[in-house]
Amino acid sequence: MIRRQISLDEKFPEIVTLCGSTKFKEQFLEIQKKLSLEGKIVISVGLFGHADNESEAWKNKETLDRVYLKKMDLADSIYVIDVGGYVGESTRREIEYAQSHNKKIKFYSQEKIRK
Repeated sequence: MIRRQISLDEKFPEIVTLCGSTKFKEQFLEIQKKLSLEGKIVISVGLFGHADNESEAWKNKETLDRVYLKKMDLADSIYVIDVGGYVGESTRREIEYAQSHNKKIKFYSQEKIRK
């Protein structure tokens, strides 16, 4: 296996964790693609519990929530998928966590008007 060494003066790509209700699957995928094409490393949800009616998500919600906070720890910033300004209880907690850890926060609802 060939490994590429990165010199310390190279700029690392920004790491962004996506947050928001999993009912917004289409928007998660849209933003993941957009940010990836911008050269960012994107961390997202593992399951779309609401959109896919994924029962495993509900059975393991506590574990998934804990894992998600660790995903946020890895990131430089979070991108909140708040379609129509909707922020549920879990997303609100994630925003508070990000704020308490000095993460940059960007909101989907504040982006330019979409097509």
